Amino acid sequence: MNASNNYPFTLPDLPYGYELNEAVVSAPALQGLPLVSLLRNLATIPDEVRTAVRNNGGGHYNHSLFWQWMSPQGGGEPGGELGEQIVRAHGSYQQFVDTFSQKALGVFGSGWVWLQPDMTIVTTPNQDNPVMQGGDEPLLGLDVW
Repeated sequence: MNASNNYPFTLPDLPYGYELNEAVVSAPALQGLPLVSLLRNLATIPDEVRTAVRNNGGGHYNHSLFWQWMSPQGGGEPGGELGEQIVRAHGSYQQFVDTFSQKALGVFGSGWVWLQPDMTIVTTPNQDNPVMQGGDEPLLGLDVW
């Protein structure tokens, strides 16, 4: 399951009008933008709200994916194309698990470990994610806390 199958991520409607945020940010500047667009273009977000968008938007994106990936029937070695790609890239499923686990153990404080579509394993601090760094939507993520 990837994020594209579940876009757009949505937030609940505000219990007040967007204009009440005008003291901080121009309502038209952020209203209606998909979350992934905001995260991919953090440099264009006004300075005064960029950190909040990064932290809270990243947290929403990351955890939305995380909870979608969880399944009572999940777990174990994947089959099909994903399983084949993991074995090609990592030598075996167990080697993938070991590498993924070692990457997770290497995260200091809070952060995430991600499996990318090219089968690389990357980490990000706090609520950052590969999308924020110009990367692809991850296939798997683990919240390291």
